[in-house]
Amino acid sequence: MTEFSTRAIHAGQEPDGPTGAVIPPLYLTSTYVQDGIGGLRGGYEYSRSGNPTRDSLQTLLADLDGGVAAYSFSSGLAGEDALLRAYLEPGARIVMGNDVYGGTHRLANRLHVPWGIDLVTVEMSEPDRVRAALADSPAKTVLWVETPTNPLMKIADIEVLAAIGHEAGALVVVDNTFASPALQQPLSLGADVVVYSTTKYLGGHSDVVGGAVVLRDQELADKVQFVQFGGGAISSPFDAWLTIRGIKTLSVRMERHSQNAQTVAEALLAHPAVEHVYYPGLPEHQGHDVAAKQMRGFGGMLSVALAGGPEAAKRFAESTELFALAESLGGVESLIGYPSEMTHASVKGTELAVPENVVRLSVGIEDAGDLVADVQQALER
Repeated sequence: MTEFSTRAIHAGQEPDGPTGAVIPPLYLTSTYVQDGIGGLRGGYEYSRSGNPTRDSLQTLLADLDGGVAAYSFSSGLAGEDALLRAYLEPGARIVMGNDVYGGTHRLANRLHVPWGIDLVTVEMSEPDRVRAALADSPAKTVLWVETPTNPLMKIADIEVLAAIGHEAGALVVVDNTFASPALQQPLSLGADVVVYSTTKYLGGHSDVVGGAVVLRDQELADKVQFVQFGGGAISSPFDAWLTIRGIKTLSVRMERHSQNAQTVAEALLAHPAVEHVYYPGLPEHQGHDVAAKQMRGFGGMLSVALAGGPEAAKRFAESTELFALAESLGGVESLIGYPSEMTHASVKGTELAVPENVVRLSVGIEDAGDLVADVQQALER
């Protein structure tokens, strides 16, 4: 199996042996009988350390991104935290983009900086600035890349940044949540680790919260696994099963998300109430050429700045009918949010603060014409 869409359905998904069931069983168990002390069946002793359903998801995730191992967590932030705890030590540094998910910045700034970690934010679309931020880095340094970024849809050249990061001795981590492995493969472009909120496009149906860390180095993978085991931030068997189910349609969903987002972005661009549209599929987007080079499609996320300022942005976000006003993204249904007071409220007052006239849209897989009509009627309000 070499093609992504085939592997998304079959990797780690062998039919059940005793019954022949096409879908592997959901193992809702906390513990496992031992055949004598230490006589483990299949290596399973307790579901915090291992569960067949979670293992099935982890095999699938590693396969899709080309990693040596993957670990499924209770949330995306839990996975990010485990990775940072596994790799960093007091005196280490994180070099992070200046437009990332607010929760990621909060995790680093509020939990890891007090532990003795230096946090530096930089414009990731400008390699010279990244190189300068990495100068004289301590032995333990993480270059944290998010592309496309949340919510301003900035594009960073993963291959270029991976080379810069490795030259400085840094671990290069890419948050690939917005693109998903269906559209972008960071490990193949030189990254060391990929992180996801599997809640989003991987799960795809707004019915499960989860996270994943996929690694290309076995030694670091073993450390992440131990932190997960010691800290207990595992995904439940049912959450893992739901995520597997979602991934089976990931390829076709991402095609439709990308098509619809392109249509909505072009419609917004032509509207007089719109000041700016942030979508890498638009040729005028600053990162369009890089995105076209490293992505198979431009994804379902876009943001828009309203010419009427913050109040116009809020009215727009509250006036859609098909686009539901809610946090999160990546589900089959369209969502709309006001980042400054929702997903990115924690970075208000910092250099990561989102402009108050910006609204973020997660474009679903509904009929594109209906979605365009919805944003147009909302803009008229």
